Amino acid sequence: MTTDKTAVLKQLYPEDILSIAKGLTDGEVQLLQQLNDLLESKYRPDINQHWVDATVPEDYFKDIGALQYFTNPLLYQGREDAKTPSQLFQFFMSYTIARFDVSLATLLGVHQGLGHNTFLFGGSPEQVAKYVPKLQSHELRTCFALTEPDHGSDVAGGLETVAERHGDEWVINGAKKWIGGAHVSDVIPVFAVNKETGKPHCFVVTPDQDGVEIDVLQHKIALRIVPNAEIRLKNVKVKEADRLQNITSFKDIAKILYSTRAGVAYMATGALAGTLRASLNYVKQRKQFGKSISQYQLIQEKLAMIQGNLTHAMAMSAQLARMQENGEYDEVATSTAKMMNALRLRESVAMGRGITGGNGILAGEQDIARFFSDAEAIYTYEGTHEMNALVIGRALTGVSAFV
Repeated sequence: MTTDKTAVLKQLYPEDILSIAKGLTDGEVQLLQQLNDLLESKYRPDINQHWVDATVPEDYFKDIGALQYFTNPLLYQGREDAKTPSQLFQFFMSYTIARFDVSLATLLGVHQGLGHNTFLFGGSPEQVAKYVPKLQSHELRTCFALTEPDHGSDVAGGLETVAERHGDEWVINGAKKWIGGAHVSDVIPVFAVNKETGKPHCFVVTPDQDGVEIDVLQHKIALRIVPNAEIRLKNVKVKEADRLQNITSFKDIAKILYSTRAGVAYMATGALAGTLRASLNYVKQRKQFGKSISQYQLIQEKLAMIQGNLTHAMAMSAQLARMQENGEYDEVATSTAKMMNALRLRESVAMGRGITGGNGILAGEQDIARFFSDAEAIYTYEGTHEMNALVIGRALTGVSAFV
C-alpha cells in the first residue's frame, strides 16, 4: 500500500482499527474520498434540518449518480476483467454514506440494491438491456414495491395484490406500503400474485399510470428523510411485455432479498461509525464540573464499547463481502450479520444518546438524535430481528419455527 493511500485511509476511516480498508484498491479509495468530500462539503450543513423537516436534499440522487459508482474506471484499476464493483468497495460505499446519514444510505440502497437487482435478476435479456444501464447511471430512478399494508415478513405467504391476465395485458389490484421513493420513481417494480396460478410476478408500473395513487407516509420517528409511500392500485393495466420475465416464484424474490440483506448489515455498521463520531464530537466540546467530559472514566468506557461494537460489525461485514465476492450468497450469513450488526447498533446509539445527555434529544442540533432514531428502522427492515433469528435457528436445528 502506498504512503499516500495509507495517509488517506487514516484520515478517511480513523475508526477502522483492524485496517480492513487496506484491502481497497487505490482507485476505490479515491472514489470513496470523492464520495466523502461530497457529503461533507455539500450536505453536512443542512442534514439535521432535512431530518427534522422530512425533506430529501436537493441534487442528492443526481450527485451520487455522477460518481458512476457502477462503471467508474477507478473501480476497475487492476481488476480490468471484473464486470461489477468489488464487494469490499460496495461495503465501504454503503458504510461511508450511512456514517454520514442512514436515510441517505437507505434511499440509495433501495434504488441500487432492491430496485436495481429486481430488474437485473428478474428481467429478460432485453429488459436488462433496456433498464439496467439507465438505473446504474441514475438516468432512471426506481424502488421496490413488495411490502403490503397488512403484510410484512409474511409477505411470501400473504401477498394480496393480484394480477389477472386478459390476453396480452394484465390488470392489477391491491396496495403496497413503506415503498421508499415510489412517488419520485420513474419505474416501480410491483409484485403481485397471478390470480390463476397463485404464483408471484413482477410488473413495471409508473406513478402516472391510470389507477395508481401514491401518498407519502407522515409522522415517522425514523428515516425521516426517506419518503416512504403507500401505493394503491385499482385496475392498473400492464402489458405482458412489461412483466419481468424471470420472476415466477417466491424463491426468485428471496434471491433479491438475500442479495441486499448484506447491504443492510453494511448500513448498520456505518451507522455505528456515525454514532461513534457524533459521540466523540460532543464529548470533546462539552464541559461539566469544570473540565471536558471526555476526561471522565464512565464516558470513556461507553466510547470504548461503541468502538468495540463497531469493530465487530466491520469484521463481520468485511467477511460477508469476501464471501459474496466469491459468489457465496448465504442466507444464514447475511441474516446473522444483519441481526447482530443492527442489535449492536441499537445498543450503541443508546450509549451515545446517554453520553450526550439532554442535548442528545435535540435532532436539529446533535447528530446523535438522528442515529438514535434511525437505528430503530435498521433494526426492523430487511427482516426484523426475530425473522432473521428464525432463519438462523432453522439452520441450526433443521426445524422451521416461522409458523
